Amino acid sequence: AATKLEVSMPAVVEAEVGGTARIECNFHIPENDSYTYIDWFYVDRTNSRVRLCRITDGNVLREDTDYKERLAVGEDKALSISKVTMQDARTFVCQVGAGSSGVGENRTELRIYKAPETPKIEPNSAGISVQSSDIPQIATCVSKNSFPPPNITWHKNGEQLQLQENQVKYTRTRESSGLYTVTSIMFAPVTREDRDSHYHCTVHFWLRGQRHTLESQKVKIKVFYPAEHLKLQVVPSSSLVKEGDNVKLVCEADGNPPPVFSFYKRELEEDWQELSSLTESNSGVLNLHGVNKSSSGLYKCQSLDLDDMTQLEKDVELVVNYIEGVRVNMEPSSPLREGDSVTLSCNAHSPVALDYQWRDEKGKKVAEGNQLFLSNLTFETPNNFSCKVVAPSVPGLEQSKQVSVAVQGKPRIVAISSPLYVRQDEVVNLTCKAIAVPRPSVHWNVNGTAHEYVDNQHIASNLTVRVSHDLLRAGAMCRVSNELGVSEKHIQLLDQRTTPESQGVIIVAIIVAILVVAVLGAVIYFLHKKGKIPCGRAGKQDITRPEARKDKIVVEVKSDKLPEEAGLLQGANGEKRPAADQ
Repeated sequence: AATKLEVSMPAVVEAEVGGTARIECNFHIPENDSYTYIDWFYVDRTNSRVRLCRITDGNVLREDTDYKERLAVGEDKALSISKVTMQDARTFVCQVGAGSSGVGENRTELRIYKAPETPKIEPNSAGISVQSSDIPQIATCVSKNSFPPPNITWHKNGEQLQLQENQVKYTRTRESSGLYTVTSIMFAPVTREDRDSHYHCTVHFWLRGQRHTLESQKVKIKVFYPAEHLKLQVVPSSSLVKEGDNVKLVCEADGNPPPVFSFYKRELEEDWQELSSLTESNSGVLNLHGVNKSSSGLYKCQSLDLDDMTQLEKDVELVVNYIEGVRVNMEPSSPLREGDSVTLSCNAHSPVALDYQWRDEKGKKVAEGNQLFLSNLTFETPNNFSCKVVAPSVPGLEQSKQVSVAVQGKPRIVAISSPLYVRQDEVVNLTCKAIAVPRPSVHWNVNGTAHEYVDNQHIASNLTVRVSHDLLRAGAMCRVSNELGVSEKHIQLLDQRTTPESQGVIIVAIIVAILVVAVLGAVIYFLHKKGKIPCGRAGKQDITRPEARKDKIVVEVKSDKLPEEAGLLQGANGEKRPAADQ
């Protein structure tokens, strides 16, 4: 057992800024005596004690200090300080008086901490050259509002860097709030591979005896390095370029920043023409609009690095695909007549394989291959064809050539207004339509006013004429002729007064009359069968017979027919007569 007054306190108490610090004071008095008083002090910067409060018989007397409103004493005599600040980081003393047992005391160091904010990193905005003679600055890391000041480490691609003393510049600033701002600047050489590297910084600080960290975001830096390789390509692919296309020659270098590009086209063996006027500003793109056959050739791209003035060159062959010299030959080439045959042959020149198609004037495909055979030609045969030449390996590359197949022959009359029903002295139009090549002339054998109409190979003549007696009798003759022959046809004129139509009316009237007579005969026969009309010629009525027989008709037949034939006769009511009645 202790023989004297003992006071025990924790050596260190930690509290976060804005929180509450609780400092315990435990004591032991010999022979279980009670305390007389308990005093709480803090030690100022001059190492002097300033009393905060005195506790006697359960009463707390607070002194007039800065802690008066933030101070509290618990039932276990522990001191609590609320809303702690950085200025509260000091030593606090608990003194216990116990009469004859004397006075005892102990002390606790109050430490205030503040976790730092997430660090911010700023990469070198100007960029870094791999050829720099000095160790360049990579990035700056800033940690704000912490207490105590933290440590900062640097990382590349997730791995911590072991930096030399001359590669890190470290500064620490205490703000008016008592918190610290720590800045770390990293310096390191770079290579062209560092263009893809990611850098970040980490802040390390202690809290309640444990180590904690906060990481910044990851950043990339601008790395400048000269070009080592140059690439020149045709867009679209050179194998697909055709006349009329817009083509780009794209030059790319693997340097940063991109070098200055220049384009040239070889005209002669060692003569290169500069094409700066066709180059997009500050880019490696050469624009060629509406290329043609003469655009083909060797093109060169040259790069110049303004940092070390190194040059690189690359060339590419541009091939502009084309179709030229499309022509159609006709065999035989002499003028064609109706019934003839002809072969059309289509040919063209191109650096790529070609396909041929034949289409008629309506655009319908009629054949494939470079020949078209037409047989038994007529005027009606379509005379306009086109040969379509297509390059299958180059989409969109095609050309067409038109050809006309003219079929000649003597005229053929294809339409005429005959027979024509007219009346004498009226004015009528006589029409004659023919087809022929070369163009024919139309002549009439009667006088009148003629109008001609031409439609392709057809010619039509309309003759306006007054119908005379002679014209009605003889008709008209249409005569069509050209240098290859003559064709003529007769137009028959019929008088409408004696036309088959009027004759038809008479026939209809006769048929109606016959039908009327037939109906009348049927009525008479019916009445005769009913006995309403007496028989004539061979029959006579017997009026002396009995009443039962008065409805019978007696027919006297004077005939040289055989008896069996006579036996076929019947009475008026249809029954057979006995031999005595006949």
